[in-house]
Amino acid sequence: MPGSSDLPFSDPKAVANYVEQTPRKVPGLFDLHRMAHVLLTERLGREARLLVLGAGGGMELRALAAAEPDWRFTGVDPSEAMLAIAAQLTESHRDRIDLVPGYIEDAPAGPFDGALCLLTLHFLEAGERLRTLRQIARRLRPDAPFIVAHHSPPDRDDAARWFARSAAFARADPRDPEAQASAQQMAERLPFLTAAEDEALLGEAGFHAIELFYTALSFRGWHGLAPGPLNPITE
Repeated sequence: MPGSSDLPFSDPKAVANYVEQTPRKVPGLFDLHRMAHVLLTERLGREARLLVLGAGGGMELRALAAAEPDWRFTGVDPSEAMLAIAAQLTESHRDRIDLVPGYIEDAPAGPFDGALCLLTLHFLEAGERLRTLRQIARRLRPDAPFIVAHHSPPDRDDAARWFARSAAFARADPRDPEAQASAQQMAERLPFLTAAEDEALLGEAGFHAIELFYTALSFRGWHGLAPGPLNPITE
C-alpha cells in the first residue's frame, strides 16, 4: 500500500473544496446517490448496516443517512483529510456512522447488509481492484446489494476522448483548452479499466446479477449482488 503522503486527496488544503467541486465534475452526482438509495432499498429493510469504501468526503453517507434514519454505516478511507470532511458533513448523523481510516482490510468483518464504493476504484490497478472487490464480497451477507461507480470509458483506444468530455463538463466553458490537458492526464495516470473489463472483474470477484444502471460520459456504475450459496467466492 502507498504511504499516506502518496495518496490522492491526502493534502488537507488540496481537498478543502472537494464537496463543492465534485458535483461539478461528476454528471448527476446527487442523482447517483438517489439511484443508489433506490437500488439498495430493493433488498434492504428499514434497518440495515452498510459498508462504504472510499467514504472520504461523506456525500453519499450524508445522502443515505438522511434518507434512512435507521440505517447504520461504516465508512472507510485511507485519507485522514477526506475523513475529516466526511465527519463534518455527517455530524448530524454521527451516532450512526463509524469512520475508519485505512483500506478494505481495515474494515470490520461484518457481515454487512449492503455496500457502496463510489468514485474510488479507478485509482486501483486491476489486481488490487480485484482483491479489494473480493474483500468487500467477504464482508457482505449472501446476495447483499453492492453499488459501484467510477471512471470506466467504453473503449480503451478512445479513452482520451471520453475523459475529455468529462473534463469539459467540469468547466464553465467546455471549450476551455485546459480540459484537454486534464483529460490527457487522466488517460495517462489513471489505471482505468474499460466498462467491459470492469463488469468482468465484478463477476470474477464473485458478484452476480450485475446490472449497469448509470452512465455519464466517462463514468459508469453497476449494481450487483454479493456471492451466495449458488455462487461462492473463488480465488
